[in-house]
Amino acid sequence: MISMPYLSLAVWLPIIAGLAVLAVGRDRDAGAARWIALLGALVGFLVTLPLWLHFDAGTSAMQFVERTEWVPRFDLHYYLGVDGISMLFVLLNSLMTVFVVWAGWEVVQTRVAQYMGAFLIQSGLINGAFCALDGILFYMFFEAMLIPMYIIIGVWGGPNRVYAAVKFFLYTLVGSLLMLVALIYLYTVSETFSILDWYQVPLSMKVQLLLFVAFFLAFAVKVPMWPVHTWLPDAHVEAPTGGSVILAAITLKIGAYGFVRFILPIVPDASRYLSGFVITLSLIAVIYIGFVALVQGDMKKLIAYSSISHMGFVTLGFFLFSQLGVEGGLVQMISHGFVSAAMFLCVGVMYDRMHSRQIADYGGVVNTMPKFAAFMMLFAMANSGLPATSGFVGEFLVILAAVKVNFWLGLLAAVTLILGAAYTLWMYKRVIFGAIANDRVRSLIDLDRREFWMLAALAALVIAMGVWPKPIVDVMHASVANLLAHVAQSKL
Repeated sequence: MISMPYLSLAVWLPIIAGLAVLAVGRDRDAGAARWIALLGALVGFLVTLPLWLHFDAGTSAMQFVERTEWVPRFDLHYYLGVDGISMLFVLLNSLMTVFVVWAGWEVVQTRVAQYMGAFLIQSGLINGAFCALDGILFYMFFEAMLIPMYIIIGVWGGPNRVYAAVKFFLYTLVGSLLMLVALIYLYTVSETFSILDWYQVPLSMKVQLLLFVAFFLAFAVKVPMWPVHTWLPDAHVEAPTGGSVILAAITLKIGAYGFVRFILPIVPDASRYLSGFVITLSLIAVIYIGFVALVQGDMKKLIAYSSISHMGFVTLGFFLFSQLGVEGGLVQMISHGFVSAAMFLCVGVMYDRMHSRQIADYGGVVNTMPKFAAFMMLFAMANSGLPATSGFVGEFLVILAAVKVNFWLGLLAAVTLILGAAYTLWMYKRVIFGAIANDRVRSLIDLDRREFWMLAALAALVIAMGVWPKPIVDVMHASVANLLAHVAQSKL
């Protein structure tokens, strides 16, 4: 048995590194802040690798468990553990933190230490949410991660950054307050805050429905699902590039993760009863938001709406209650982490040069930035669901699962492949191809070494996952099978 506290290291090392960066503090020490941040991000990622290397894919049990008494009077524990679902997102988050520090290396010139420190602290808090097996511990991490992102948007964002930051904070906070009520109720009927123990608590349908609503509002806002999605486009447009990367690649996944860690196993009867409602909202997100993305003139806003549409695929897969559907949704979450991060980094590369996100301000970029155009083509194709890219795998599994449930449901889900290709390739054509209409585009300089290797690394991940998704699916298979077996057993 592995005795090293890898989960605690994954949570607290980035936070300690972030505090160390903040201690450097002044802009005259920006170089030191960058190197400490990069070292902290790399070490934070390296300590998560044993989770993958030593993970036993043959069991659905929680692994690398750490449990220490915290507040005995209320049975609160510092209780961490991962299964085949949560472990993947700890790895994804830690890896994306490295990319965010890397992406902001030369771009951020003001308050560098605070910028890097906020992302590192955010990384540790997110890992804590993915690892927490105590309800209150999860809630604390879930709420605390709002603070660094609020600061990131509010300090380094665009002209309307304060409005976007406050909207982001209030939407998520109000939604999660009902979750706190649900957690306290579960404690009163079980006398424990252990999430795993809550899975065995018998609850009446009326109680399950009320708990479903409380949890659903908290996690639906975080995903975000239609119609509580309006904070996301504003947050993405105003956030700096790194903030958009973490929002799309990681923060949205916390909401979807809440469905498989809380809603499906704790209130399975209510989940099955209301599955049609959730599937309807998911299809609206997939189709309607896809059409909304088609009319956007701002690249970041288009990719933000694209994220809402793709996350609709995730919730659709979860509520089909099949192995293919849930695994497809989880694979889509991992893939979206890579692809959305890459798309926002591509927009960031152009914004650093032109200081514009408007599609109309570009055109003919391939003539001056051919390497960049090649990378962006790959990521645009992945966003459209091209086979042999990661974007195809999850969507294919969810559509296949939907067809097995109902052909027309599968057909509606498949519309996203057409819409995704339409809005993504429309943006790519307008920005990259055609004649150079803007003289500023003529003076653009192609990718430097840092940008090239950053996008190359993400391209390798997108292709590798698209060509060979088996290792990822194998890791989650036992945990998903156990989840579905639990949901199938009525508590009534």
